[in-house]
Amino acid sequence: MQSPIINIAAYKFISIDDTAADKPRFLDQCNALALKGTILLTPEGINLFLAGTRTAIDVFVLWLRADARFADIEIKESASTEQPFNKILVKLKAEIITMKMPLIQPEKGRAPSVLPTTLKRWLDQGHDDAGKPVVMLDTRNAFEVDVGTFDQTIDYRIDKFSEFPAVVASHREALAGKTIVTFCTGGIRCEKAAIHMQEVGFDSVYQLDGGILKYFEEVGGAHYHGDCFVFDQRTALNAQLAPSLPVQCPACTAQVSPREQLSAEFVAGERCPHC
Repeated sequence: MQSPIINIAAYKFISIDDTAADKPRFLDQCNALALKGTILLTPEGINLFLAGTRTAIDVFVLWLRADARFADIEIKESASTEQPFNKILVKLKAEIITMKMPLIQPEKGRAPSVLPTTLKRWLDQGHDDAGKPVVMLDTRNAFEVDVGTFDQTIDYRIDKFSEFPAVVASHREALAGKTIVTFCTGGIRCEKAAIHMQEVGFDSVYQLDGGILKYFEEVGGAHYHGDCFVFDQRTALNAQLAPSLPVQCPACTAQVSPREQLSAEFVAGERCPHC
């Protein structure tokens, strides 16, 4: 029986003084362990998506956490039957996720976060612990939201994250007096969004700790409909953190893969790529 592939996702906002010096270290370690995926190194932190055998992943995580900068980095796991990446890439970027605003300054602290279990309780009861209405704010791109999101979430239909500051400013009055929970796939965008919103004067904003993937891991799919888009060959994960299954086209009965389901024609209900 074939051993499963272990997929990990992790990030940490932490000042990295010399990303160019770190790049070959990460690349050599991943090549030695036959890991595939992408690692982003930036002055404001690290973001990684890697896949490999159980042993290789465990060795890499031990190696990573031996570096004091990443000793407490949180790792999210899921399994797949096939390797979802074609190669290993270690990239140097200016930001972990581009917002085109001042960089995150980790030394100043994180944005307030809400645990998945607490968020589920808030959504169950319809308000936070202070009695304020809870608003879910999706910080992802529109095509990701179309795959799945929380019930009754606010979706600004952005095409890229750098649009977020302007669009949230234009809806400021609609969010007044509410507890806002920003969320994304794994936590990077919602953390950055929450910090930005704090800096511009929103007084009750949280990030969903660990994003949708951690929510799935800890509480399942409660108050969430659809799947979660991921940026690898699996395309999307369900609430059990398993790859989404193909669906049958009602017109031609062909099996339509999760990635093909994102085509504009299929979303509009007109035809699938096989018709």
